[in-house]
Amino acid sequence: MNTTPDLIILGSGSTAFAAALRAASYGARVTMFEKSVMGGTCINWGCIPSKTLIHAALFRHEAGLGAGLGVTPGEAGAVDFARLFTHREQTVHKLRQERYLDVLRDVPGMEVVNGAARFVDSRTVESSDLRYSCDKFLVAVGGNPRIPPIPGIEGSGYLTSRSALLMKKLPSSLIIIGGGVIAVEMGQMFHRLGCRVTILEHGPRLLPVVEQEPAESLQRALVAEGLEIVPDVAFCAVQGRGSSCTVIAEVNGEHQTYGAERLLLAVGTEPATRGIGLEKAGVDVDGKGFIGTDRFMRTSAPGIWAAGDVTGGMMIATVGAREAVVAVDDMFDRGCGCKMDYLAAPMAIFTDPEIGCVGHSEESAKRAGYDIAVNVMPVSAIPKAHVTGSMEGVIKMIADQASGRILGVHLACHRGAELINEASLALRFRATVDDLAGTMHVYPSIGEGLKLCAQGFGSDISRLSCCAEPRLPRKP
Repeated sequence: MNTTPDLIILGSGSTAFAAALRAASYGARVTMFEKSVMGGTCINWGCIPSKTLIHAALFRHEAGLGAGLGVTPGEAGAVDFARLFTHREQTVHKLRQERYLDVLRDVPGMEVVNGAARFVDSRTVESSDLRYSCDKFLVAVGGNPRIPPIPGIEGSGYLTSRSALLMKKLPSSLIIIGGGVIAVEMGQMFHRLGCRVTILEHGPRLLPVVEQEPAESLQRALVAEGLEIVPDVAFCAVQGRGSSCTVIAEVNGEHQTYGAERLLLAVGTEPATRGIGLEKAGVDVDGKGFIGTDRFMRTSAPGIWAAGDVTGGMMIATVGAREAVVAVDDMFDRGCGCKMDYLAAPMAIFTDPEIGCVGHSEESAKRAGYDIAVNVMPVSAIPKAHVTGSMEGVIKMIADQASGRILGVHLACHRGAELINEASLALRFRATVDDLAGTMHVYPSIGEGLKLCAQGFGSDISRLSCCAEPRLPRKP
């Protein structure tokens, strides 16, 4: 047994795995600890199972749209949830085996310990009465669904983002407490599978961390589909009664009661830092338990780095993986200058329309000292949107007034998760509005929306014929 590795990693999710592979490329011997299932949240309870079901729900929704055009497939409204659950399980098992277990088997110097690791001091962890010493540690234990302290919540039989994806029977109705990413993704998914959905959000609108225009556009689309969305909710109590659940709340000063078969809590993530001995290692955490790091992912304790959801930053798999790579590069190539650039990190929300975001928001650009120009274009201005019938949404582009450099793109549109990748590339290579406006795009395509939005800084795009490229002023 290798008890003196070059790197010890706490966790085995996508963040930890990216770190292990990066460290192996340096020739390092790595010991990774996992107390549950290899692959962590993303592969087992998050990205993969949820997007598998979201995609399946899309089929049922589009079958209904097709019927409106005269194309009616057989049994368009039928949902075999047991069969769908089996498909979800098969997808998860296949990817866990191929992308984690099979890969690890071929990595030299890799050891996986099944069990939780706890720091004894800043250079030692303990697991199952065995101690492992090392000069370098990465804490990548991820997080868990947060449970709000609402009276009666413990006896309500509530679901979380994890347990909701493990249900083998579709509930007839669902109340969701929360209005963030999980709430909108799962809310639309369950609605499209035939479940009556009510979303109760404490704030004034859904997705408070997303720019207002795309967030409100998505909210209108969800309401148009038939979801009930209630903002400005103060939660008073929850009552669980066997196969039903009741939420008692105050809305605009009035007491309201909402009932459904099941209750889903979607109010964020708390770090899985409790009980792993960070205080013994000298690692500082904030009031919520998240680990503080610098741009090199170093913690307050020399020799200990942290990455992924446990740091409380952008809680998406690609960002966690990049944080892990930055941390490992800093460990084994100190002075390389590698550090996190969160502005270059795109994120997406897999609703319909999809949300995509990268770079500065309007407010953060102003705080950074930029004199900005902003263009917000409705998706209905894209010819392909009329072809697909997916005309709900907006594209918002933020640019530097002086140079025309694109600072941020925020959108809600069909295939927005794909479209935001092009915007991310534009930001990475410091492209300007003119660069994007003058780049040829396929016609008709949803991707043409970025070109049109860029053209909209200096031209009235409603007066352009297809594929036209007007001469633009140098500044937006």
